Amino acid sequence: MTTLTREEIVRGLAENRESPNGAARNAHAEALAGAAETSGDRTLFREALDNLINAYLYSSESSRMLVPFARLLQEYDKDPGAFSHWDAHSLFWQFKWVATAISDSPGIPLESATGWLDEMERRYRIAGYSERPVREAELWLADAIGEDERAERAFRSWLAAERDDMSDCRACELNGQGQYAVLHGNDAEALELWKPVLDGDLTCAEEPHRLLATSLLPLLRLGRADEARSHHLRGYRMARGNESLLPSVGKHIEFCALTGNESRGLEILADHAAHVAPLANLDDRLAFHGAILVLLRRLRELGHGRTPAVPYEGTPRSVDELYEVLYAGCLDIARQFDARNGTTRVSDRFLAQVGREPLLAALPLGVRSAALPQTAPAPAPVPAAPGSGPALTAAAFTDLVERARRARDLGHPGTDALWAEVAVRLDAQPEVDPLVRADLADQQALAAGRRGDKEAPELLSAVRENYRALGLAERVALAELRLAGVAAQSGAAPAEVRALLRAALRSAEALDAAEPLRARRIALAELSAIRMESYLRSVETPDADDHHDHHGVLAAELTDFVAAHEGTVADLVAEAEEMLGRVALAQGDPERAVPLLAASAARAVLADRPWQAVDPLVLRAGVLMNLQRPEEAEAAARSALEHSAEVTDPETQGVVRLTLADILLQRGDAAAESAEHALVGAHWFDQAGLTADGGAHARLLLARAYAGDGRSAEAVEVLQSALADLLEHGDQQAVSVREFLGDLLRRLHDLRPAAEQYLLAAEITKDWEDPRPQAGLAHSAADTLNDAGLAVEAAAAYERALELHRRTGEVPVAEVRILRSLAWLGLRAEVTAATVAEARKRMEEAAEVLEAALAADPGAPGLRSELAQTWHQLGQVLDRHINANGQSHEDDDLGDDEGDEGDEEDERLADAGVERATPLSPAEVDELRLEEIELCDRAARVYAELGPDHLRDRFQSVNNAAWTEQERGDAEAGSARVSALIDEIRALPEADLPDWLLPAAERLLAQLNDRD
Repeated sequence: MTTLTREEIVRGLAENRESPNGAARNAHAEALAGAAETSGDRTLFREALDNLINAYLYSSESSRMLVPFARLLQEYDKDPGAFSHWDAHSLFWQFKWVATAISDSPGIPLESATGWLDEMERRYRIAGYSERPVREAELWLADAIGEDERAERAFRSWLAAERDDMSDCRACELNGQGQYAVLHGNDAEALELWKPVLDGDLTCAEEPHRLLATSLLPLLRLGRADEARSHHLRGYRMARGNESLLPSVGKHIEFCALTGNESRGLEILADHAAHVAPLANLDDRLAFHGAILVLLRRLRELGHGRTPAVPYEGTPRSVDELYEVLYAGCLDIARQFDARNGTTRVSDRFLAQVGREPLLAALPLGVRSAALPQTAPAPAPVPAAPGSGPALTAAAFTDLVERARRARDLGHPGTDALWAEVAVRLDAQPEVDPLVRADLADQQALAAGRRGDKEAPELLSAVRENYRALGLAERVALAELRLAGVAAQSGAAPAEVRALLRAALRSAEALDAAEPLRARRIALAELSAIRMESYLRSVETPDADDHHDHHGVLAAELTDFVAAHEGTVADLVAEAEEMLGRVALAQGDPERAVPLLAASAARAVLADRPWQAVDPLVLRAGVLMNLQRPEEAEAAARSALEHSAEVTDPETQGVVRLTLADILLQRGDAAAESAEHALVGAHWFDQAGLTADGGAHARLLLARAYAGDGRSAEAVEVLQSALADLLEHGDQQAVSVREFLGDLLRRLHDLRPAAEQYLLAAEITKDWEDPRPQAGLAHSAADTLNDAGLAVEAAAAYERALELHRRTGEVPVAEVRILRSLAWLGLRAEVTAATVAEARKRMEEAAEVLEAALAADPGAPGLRSELAQTWHQLGQVLDRHINANGQSHEDDDLGDDEGDEGDEEDERLADAGVERATPLSPAEVDELRLEEIELCDRAARVYAELGPDHLRDRFQSVNNAAWTEQERGDAEAGSARVSALIDEIRALPEADLPDWLLPAAERLLAQLNDRD
């Protein structure tokens, strides 16, 4: 076994503290502790034990901290004086973790657990700490063993005890207090307690991560589903992949299982497949696996028992198999707790959890999830009918048929469902009117025609003959018209289609004059002929140049139809007006389309067919937005949503909501409502099987709405879930989406992933003729990499962005900002004469770019402001040089102590591979300070010329110049600058004067005078 040196152990501990939590970190921490003990260095051994305890804590092996803690406690008892104040504080703080670990370890006898709690109380009392953490630990032990009265006493004592340095943070304490309220059925009280944490006012390393998960079921039970959805999206993002938060991950899985999001739950389970194992921490294992069991049981109930789940101990498992192995394991753990505690409290809670029923049938989450595999063909949905049951009475069946016929005659969206129920109930009737069978066959043939089935013509011909035999000439005429439609749909020759149309019209015209539907059948045949004739003309003359003529003919025919039938068949006239509106759009005349579409919708509503108004209203809303008439567009979209209540087509429902969501988002002040509609729209597109198309666009809009409402974390989750789909919609879309995702991640300070998105977007644009998009993306990537501290990568990205901007020659401000960023980036590692010279060169280059641009446009305020900013920043570069190197010249005059500190700094820099800069002489320092003052003055003059909008910039320039004068020993000059500025400020109109400016300037003057 290789023996580690002290330096290697020290370096290893530093590395271990920065390593990701988990088994690998724990193993390394164990090895380091062993090596430290072998070294005989007790201080190093104590440090290694402390590191091992912390490693265990933030992993799934937290129960293993007991042994190293006991060893560390022994070290303390041997020599308390060897522990610094901070070391002792850390040891007593860890006592709380150990108390929890003991309570959560069924292998530790109850007497030992109680003994450790007593020991904690004794040591806290001797050390002068409050009993508050002790009572909290006692509460959870008493609750676990079923001593509810003791738990309540401990709870009251916990709240009453004084908070001190040993108390948990407020966020963690509120978590526990709320959980206790939930155990007693007080969900609302818990959520009120948790509010400061959930709102982000109180945070810590694991909050609000845990509480966002813990709050899910209480919110659902209180009917606050929107908040629960939000907490899931935010919280899972925080908990994902964190080993110490596996119980929280489990709560997100359980939430999905209880809200109709089983597929999402299965995806989260797959994300954490490596942790579906016999975890060392049995309490965490029971919590995590117990939540998984809720999902697995739900999947089994839905018929997915044979669906692959995730492996367990290296063996692939189906849902059924994983359920059995996890259930047995959890039940065994629960019984271990019961045996130790002398109560069934733990197993009772486990069984209650696994048996939970869904709280919502379906809660749309907004994120894309793969659909679960079909277990069996789904029956056609049927609405409940009065008297429905295993068998309907003759009267109830007759009523059902009449409702189906009325729906058919109205063209109601629920017609198919009603006839589907008729089909189900038909065989149970002792005698059935032949007309019912004919009507049912008609509906089935019509459905076959819509699907394009090959047998549709044969079915329709049979229907026609059935109606003919029954003497229903008006139904015969309708069947003949449908035969023409099926022929056109199947690509029959134009002559054949026209012949069928003529036959249908003749049948309609031949109807008895007393037939109530005669006028309607004739009008329907005429409108169908107009529609199909337009199609046939396009088939016969496919040349695009003739399309305008086709549109003109079609518009004339439709106009004549509207004039001829306006007072009789309102719904058909509404169809014709909608067609006229579409023709106007095809002819490039949106202004003419708008009133036609409005008239169509209004006529459909008056005809008691509000569902027919939906399509023209949605189209009208889109046209109005293109015409920059957003208020009217919103009104049209809202009207479409109102009239869509009875629409059963999921795609139409999705389109309606997506249209309104888009309009509201563009309004700029309705992001929250836009998100609601986009969320529901995504759900409907999923139902329609259009997840990758309309669903992807709805999710993109949902992400934008969330971002506009300040909900960036939710926006990221939604957008990332739809990213693969959106990237398939063309390069322009891919670039836009990746840039948007980069912006969101940057807002959340996920800087490396953000930069990756910018760079991936830039890669797509590299072959585009216009270099500006790539330049902008490279610039964003560079800024993000810079913020992430990746100097080398940032510099490369800045250089690439600079090259691209220069290629365009159109964006001097972007070029200047890159040059300034490169200047500062060069000073990050070290501030020497060489790095300062390079930074100065960059700043001066930026000034030259601006001066050239101003030569062409001398009055441009943006360019002048950037030039002033460049001068000011150059002054700050010089100030950085002075501060880094200007005092070194005076080291020769320091005493021995100060000289030793300088030597230590030299050693530190040498260890980092950095040579200490050559000290500046007093003359060099003064020269630089004079130049800095001149640059700040120059910037301040430009800001003064630019007016009140630049008062903050001007004040900062004056502030820097004044303090630099002070550092030169000319305090009066600095005060004079500020006094002059104050006089100018007092002379400004009140409307131009920011509230902060005069107090800040007066405070600055006082500070300068105090230093004088």
